[in-house]
Amino acid sequence: MHISKMNDERIINLEIRFSHQDDFLEQLNKIVTSQQKSIERLEKEMIDLKRSVNSQNGVDGGRTLLDDRPPHY
Repeated sequence: MHISKMNDERIINLEIRFSHQDDFLEQLNKIVTSQQKSIERLEKEMIDLKRSVNSQNGVDGGRTLLDDRPPHY
């Protein structure tokens, strides 16, 4: 009977550990999902900024910052 009680305690401890690990994985999944959404949003913003800069360059005749150097260079 003593061995059976030890096995029961061991199983209970394993179930508790599994439950904690399951909760931890769920939290990690939420974090990863949130980070992926942020990455996708930032990528879209970067694409929009590039388009905006490119369209402004087209309006200015393709000028760059080098074109705006002072005359003494």
